[in-house]
Amino acid sequence: MYEVRQLIGGTWGADGDAGQFVVVDPADDSPVSRAPIASEAAVAAAVKAARAIAPSWAGTAAAERGALLHRAANAVEAAIDQLATVQTAEMGRPIGTARASVEAAVGTLRQYAELGPLHRGRALAGAPEAIDLMAVQPRGVVAVITPWNDPVAVSCGLLGAALVTGNVVVYKPSERTPATGWLLARVLDEHLPPGVLTLLTGDGRVGAQLAAQEVDVVAHVGSTPTGRAIAAACVRTYAKAVLENGGSDPMIVDADVDPEWAAEQAALGAFANSGQLCVSVERIYVHRAVAEPFLGALVRRAEAMRMGSGRDPATDLGPLVDRRHRQHVAAQVRAAVEDGARLRCGGTVPEGPGAFYPPTVLADCSDGMTVMREETFGPVAPVLTVASFDEALSRAARSTYGLAATVLTGSMSNAQRAWRELPVGTVKINAVFGGAPGGAAQPRRGSGQGFGYGPELLDELTVAKVVHLGAPGGPVGHW
Repeated sequence: MYEVRQLIGGTWGADGDAGQFVVVDPADDSPVSRAPIASEAAVAAAVKAARAIAPSWAGTAAAERGALLHRAANAVEAAIDQLATVQTAEMGRPIGTARASVEAAVGTLRQYAELGPLHRGRALAGAPEAIDLMAVQPRGVVAVITPWNDPVAVSCGLLGAALVTGNVVVYKPSERTPATGWLLARVLDEHLPPGVLTLLTGDGRVGAQLAAQEVDVVAHVGSTPTGRAIAAACVRTYAKAVLENGGSDPMIVDADVDPEWAAEQAALGAFANSGQLCVSVERIYVHRAVAEPFLGALVRRAEAMRMGSGRDPATDLGPLVDRRHRQHVAAQVRAAVEDGARLRCGGTVPEGPGAFYPPTVLADCSDGMTVMREETFGPVAPVLTVASFDEALSRAARSTYGLAATVLTGSMSNAQRAWRELPVGTVKINAVFGGAPGGAAQPRRGSGQGFGYGPELLDELTVAKVVHLGAPGGPVGHW
């Protein structure tokens, strides 16, 4: 079992005054990790210690910060097997995709190591005898609160961008993956000055206490309710909130696409990581011209998936993160069937240990069903048949979320309409995943605010200061 420790003021320790908690393997219910719950006093002490070290880290040359982050990225790469193994043990992700996630994290750290020293302000056109400029400075103390579903890649994005721009970080990983966050923090801390990175562990109460502290930024990836609570806390403290919350991402399947290929894309979007991705396909609008062959192909793909422990390289679909989450997913499916949806496959909670839930396809869904309105975050593909692309576009836009959307179409005009009209941060045409590195979207409405990735994240984590340097007055009148 992993014994997690916290990192405060450059010192590793337990701080178990508020208790401890144990995380079990969602595949077999065996204990995986034990972690302390940070006390309210520890949270306050952590922020105070981070505040004390902030000026020296902000004063470190940008090139030096970038070089340290490069070394940290190399260390994370060397620890890929460890980080993938603990991630699989805590949240069930198949080991191959867990490794790929850590590899992506390494790339993100290297990206920010390069971009950080290049991040700069600009000169302004003022009086000829003066100097006017906009200087960029770190914001100070950044609280980073991360989710369990992609714990290494998401954390490395926020941590890398915050650190390379000269901020100190108080890092709170999800209570469902504390050992993953602890191991990542250990690797990074070895290549940073003491105190620059702080690690706190615990449940949502610890996250709430951290967000309520006098920090300068709260950067959060996770659920919409948590994001709303963080935004409210930031209003009270004047901290900046950078939020990527939940989503209910639509997929539109147009009449002119190959239904087999469309089903492949839909299965990838709905079932990858057991549907536990922020940008999972959560609702599908398929044109009636291809609806039946599409549904048939989607069911075949779902039924062919091998469900099992993430440690088995042959596993296609690992367990959900825990049984509590499985109850949430199963309840949405049951409610949809009660409201008239047709269960084409899956939908039954298997017996035995773990938190497994089969890939599930629902046909004849309607807009009012919870599974079509709220975030399911499980391996469920609810399908609604439409009569036209216009209808699909209209229904897809009816959501309180605004994270991402996928559109499968052979029509350039429909593709253009889709990216212009869908009220989301990211629109993917003819590919459910992928895209150029460095893309930075702004989620909308219930899905959050601010840039969470790419070069623009550096802007979120820094502040611009306008400086006017005029010549001294008096008889001299020049420098």
